[in-house]
Parts: sequence; C-alpha cells; structure tokens
Amino acid sequence: MKRITALAACLVVAAATPPPSRALAAWDGAGRDGEVKAVSVRPADRSVEVVIDLQGAVDVQDFTLASPARLVVDLQGARLVAPAVLYDGLNRGGIKNIRYAQFRPGVVRIVIDVDVLKDYRIERKDGQVRVRIGTERTAFAAWSSQAAARDLATAPPVRSTERASGGQAAARVAAPAPSDQTLSIDEYLSEHAKESEQSQAARITVTWDNADLREVVAGFAAFSGRTIILSKDIKGQVSAEIKNQPWDLAFNAVLESQGLTVNMLDGGILQVIDKKDLARADSTVPVETRLVRVNYARASALVPSVQSILTKRGAVVADSTSNALVITEIASRINRVDDFVKGLDIRTPQVSIQAKIIFVDRTDVEELGVKYDLGSPTQFFNKLIQRPDPRTAKAVDTNGDGVPDAFVPQSNFTPDQTIVDLGGNSLSALGNADQEIVNPALNLIFSTAVGNFNLTTFLQALQRVELADLQAEPTITTLDNRAAEILVGDRVPIRIIDVSSATGGVAPPRATVRFEQTGINLKVTPHVTANRQVLMEVHAENSSVKPASVDIGFTFQTQQADNQILVNDGETAVIGGLTVTSVTVTKSGIPFLVDLPILGKLFGFSSETEERRDLLILITPHIIDDLVTPSTGK
Repeated sequence: MKRITALAACLVVAAATPPPSRALAAWDGAGRDGEVKAVSVRPADRSVEVVIDLQGAVDVQDFTLASPARLVVDLQGARLVAPAVLYDGLNRGGIKNIRYAQFRPGVVRIVIDVDVLKDYRIERKDGQVRVRIGTERTAFAAWSSQAAARDLATAPPVRSTERASGGQAAARVAAPAPSDQTLSIDEYLSEHAKESEQSQAARITVTWDNADLREVVAGFAAFSGRTIILSKDIKGQVSAEIKNQPWDLAFNAVLESQGLTVNMLDGGILQVIDKKDLARADSTVPVETRLVRVNYARASALVPSVQSILTKRGAVVADSTSNALVITEIASRINRVDDFVKGLDIRTPQVSIQAKIIFVDRTDVEELGVKYDLGSPTQFFNKLIQRPDPRTAKAVDTNGDGVPDAFVPQSNFTPDQTIVDLGGNSLSALGNADQEIVNPALNLIFSTAVGNFNLTTFLQALQRVELADLQAEPTITTLDNRAAEILVGDRVPIRIIDVSSATGGVAPPRATVRFEQTGINLKVTPHVTANRQVLMEVHAENSSVKPASVDIGFTFQTQQADNQILVNDGETAVIGGLTVTSVTVTKSGIPFLVDLPILGKLFGFSSETEERRDLLILITPHIIDDLVTPSTGK
C-alpha cells in the first residue's frame, strides 16, 4: 500500500506544450500501443476502485498533490479514446471528482479528487488499471464514462449561455446562432472568458501551425469522444495556440474563426457546417406549429427559456386557459424543442417539514429563617409574643361556682407597645422580628424558661420547585422553493391611549385597539438539491403575553431562531438552543453571628432562588416523492 503524502506537492506539474507541427499528427496516436477506452468508479470490499479500461501496453506513473487532496495517474504511451464527459459530482467513498484528458501527446492523465489523503494501491489486471483507495463507505452506485456518454448523447443541445451552469451541460457543444460576423480564436475566447472560468468541461492545451482544418476537427473528436462530421467542401488552415480551455469552447472558437458553426443531429452527432449554408437550409425547411401541454409548471414561466433555443423563424406563445405552449419552429427542430419543454416541465418535489420547539422553565426556591423573643413579665418587646395587658383584668369565675375567684386580662398589649425598664437588672431582646417567609411549609415554635425570662424561638422553612415544560410540534408541507408559514396562537388586543388627543381638558383622550399575534409560528422556505439534501431558510418562534408588573400594559415573552441550514432527507438538526440560568441569594440576620459557618443559619434568614430556562428548536425535513407509478397508474 502507498501512503498519499504532501511530499509530491513540490512537484512542478505543467502541461508541456507540444512542438509546433503542420498538422495534428500528435493526436492520432500513431506509434503508440495503448488506448484508454473508459473510466469508472466502483465499490469494492472496504474500498473504492477507479477502473481504467485499456487496450494495449502502457506505463503507469502516479503521484499525489495536496490542497486540495488529489491522486494523479499518468498513463505513458496511451491516447484517449474514451468519451469526454464530466463526473456527476456525487461523493463515492471519498472520491469527489474525476477528470481525465490527453495531457500531452502519448500521456493520458487521470486526476482523482478525494476528501482526504488516504492509502491506495494500483493494480494491473485483465486489460485494466485499478486504483484501490481504502474507505468505509461502499454503499453507492457505480459510475462509468461510457454510461454517462450514452445519457449525454440522448440529451438536447444547449446554447453557450447554458454552459455556465456547470454539470453535464458543460460537456455539450453549443450551437451559436448564425451570424455574418467572424471572430478570431483569441477574440472568441476573450469574449467567453467568464464561461471558460465556470465551465466544467475537460480542458485542452494544444498548438496548431497551419494545421489542416479536417485534422483539427478529427483531433477534437478523438479528445472528446464525440462523433463529428464535416459538410462537403469545408476546408481551411488553423494557426493558433490554446492553453487550458474547455474543449467545447475551444472547438466553437475554431469554427467561429472559419465562419463555421455546429449543428446537433439525432443521436448526438455533431455536424460542422458553414453558417450561411445553415441559415440557407433553415430558410427552405417548412415550419410547423405544435401545441405542447404543460403539467406542472406555468406555461408563461417557460416562454423565456423556450425562446432562447428557437431559431429566427421560431416563435412561442403561452395559452393560460389550457396551460400550454403554442410553438412554431422549423420541422427539423420541432421535436427537439418539444423534448426541451418536457425536460423543463418536471414535477416540483414537495417537502414536509416538522419542527419541534421545547421550552422548559424551572424555578427552585429554598428559604430558611429563625426569629427570637426574650422577655420577662415586666420587661419585653411586644412584636412576636402577644402578652396580656393587666390593666384590662376583670374578676372571672374560673371554677363555675358563680363566685369570681380570679382576675384575668381581657386583651393583649398592641404590637407597638414595649415595656423596658432601663433601670432594672433584667433584659429583653428580639432577633429578626421583621423578617417573614411568605407561605412557609414549616412553622416551628419552641419556648423555654431561662431563669425569670421566657425564650421563644420561631423557625420557618420553605422549599418550592416550579416546572413548566412546553413542547410544540408544528408540521407543514410545501413545494420546493416556495415559502410556507404555519401559525397557532392568539391575537391579543392591546389598548393604546393617545393622551395628546385630549383638547382643553374637555374631550377625553382617544383610545385605539391594536392586535398582537402570539403563539407558535413556523416560516420555512425549502430547496431540494440535486443529491437529495434540503437547504432551508427557517424562522421558528414561540411567544406569549404576560401582564406587566407596572402600569404600561403587557410584556411579550418571545423565543425565536432564524437560520439557514443544509440537512439530509429525514435528518433531524438542531437550529437553536439557549439556556438561561439566574441565581438570586439573599441573606439577612444578626450582625457577626449570621456570618458564622454552619451556626450562622440559626441567627438569620436566607433565601436562594434559581431560575433556569432551556430552549431547544429541532427541525426535520422529509422529501415527498411521487407515489404514483407511471406504468401502472397505482
């Protein structure tokens, strides 16, 4: 096994420009044994294999590059006959992309883009070169350049304006509109520089010096793997140098410089024809009008796209009543335009989005307090203990014989009455008399006599836990790229008083009512990507109204999250999480004594309140596929 390292990054890899020649003999593979016929990616046991189908003998050289991670395989003594198509972009076992081209005469280069640098092994067996790269992900469908070329041959042609979107469209040859103006190769490439930067087509580097046009076209056919034919009496000489340009763009530049264009025939065959001949041929072909019904899209929305591929004699009109397109085009192209419309009129996928908003509000309260009262019958503070007032004593019959035998006070001292004899030898004391625990769970009173004094102790304690758990699960289904919103809640009326509307103190202020929306709100705009992932723009909100503690009306408690997130089909993602913890500690009591360790709780009041709020917002998208089978209708 070889270990891919970054040491090869120091290698200078450049496409050597072949020496000038009067023809494209360097492309014809003369004197070489090897031919590269196909490239494919297949799953294997705990690995992924890049299989290169060969015919003949070649020498294999390999090295690696970093930033980004790439494995480069050069096949010496080979020429490329495999169809030049683009990789579909799927990640197969860590392989993100594969590019191959005729790097220079006699050398076919295959560049493998990988996620990370890994161990690999190269084997030669049964007319194949196999590059085996270790991986744990083998659950993927195989890819082959031959299968991709067959799919590409049946696809409709695209114009140069569509090439910039990338993907398989980049490998198709664009058919420029006929024009009398002729641009040189350099001028054409300069005008299409932006397309060159965005194109994903295989790139070519080549030099011509008075090369015959037919040999140049044959070279493009060998490089691209496409079938290209020339119309009768097409001749010309080409002298130019092209460096690292997409092959289809370079091909169009060569044809443009010769006053030629390309016409796509059935089966994906490219026909090189003179611009004037093409325009003359189109002018003699009869036109045909066809009604093409549109099932899923709006017909009016497809008009600009269809117009972009019509010839000068073509026209398209949208009929809103039947949601159809009335297309007029030359008879030789009407079928391709029809197929193009059907390719645009695809069923828009639907996405079912389930959100879960979890809000937990927890409050823990712990309170403990001790109060003391120390006094004698003649000296006391009358705040905690209700003591009888001897001045209100009356004779009372206590044994029921009808004769008063005792004097009993009829009322107590009021709480603000205090009897303290500063000249005596006795004392009285109060501890934490004004402290109070609201609705205590425990009230304990202890009284004892200490000499001529009474000591009364009041113990209050409270522990309370409040827990509010709110869970909302809104679910909504919408079309791809269409915004959707679900709202469940209340419309709260808020009265607004305009004090400035009062005039002269006679007319009362004007009052208006405004409604504020509260509750569960979910807004989402999904987009289904080509690899069945879902890109979502999400707004999730939970709000409620609460009367304010002051005279300004109400307060609105809101928890919300706004986010853009990319998740797999059926995958749950956390788009928002928030935890707020508030701890309040209050301690009061007798100075110095309340600060004693452990014993300090006997000489004061302590209160500890902890509030914890947790917010969690989860979201799960599901792509809803069409359950109707076209063949059975069930």
